[in-house]
Amino acid sequence: MNENVRKITRLGMLAALSVALAALVHFPLMPAAAYLEYDPADIPILISAFLYGPWYGVAITAVVSLVQGLTVSAAGGPIGIIMHIVSTGAVCLVSGYIYKTHRSIKGARISLLAGVLVMCAVMARMNYLLTPLYTGMPREQVAQMLIPIIIPFNLIKASINALLTYLVYKPIRRFLDRIDGRRAHAAEKQG
Repeated sequence: MNENVRKITRLGMLAALSVALAALVHFPLMPAAAYLEYDPADIPILISAFLYGPWYGVAITAVVSLVQGLTVSAAGGPIGIIMHIVSTGAVCLVSGYIYKTHRSIKGARISLLAGVLVMCAVMARMNYLLTPLYTGMPREQVAQMLIPIIIPFNLIKASINALLTYLVYKPIRRFLDRIDGRRAHAAEKQG
């Protein structure tokens, strides 16, 4: 199979898995803001950034955000789509870039930690700006929610997804490499 076709196929599967995870697993983490839900949808997206680089992760983020925003997370509307693209895009750019330049266990840890921190910082600002439009709350009320609710939510969600990505990336990578090895072996036998 052509390498580009293989890459597109894998990215499509990871995007579909991301949407499926968002549809099947989602629950509020903070009772005071039930609209802030955890979902593991970022895990396949982070895996795509680790496999192919940060810009592939951002591209998958945009596709997944649109699909989710029009289906399983439709209540968020356009603002939800924008927030998802910015949030997951920030993690993918930072984590994907660092891991691309430092492909090691230590590099993976540092990249995911940096991605979590950047995502939390970016989302604090995005929530301050966009949550009033989404919820109708006054900006002052949103500002009061930043430290006790919004920042901890983003920290918890991003940390869970980073930890799970860290745990499953290498086994998934080995599995994909094994499939490629079998495919190459079969092609040699046929040739």
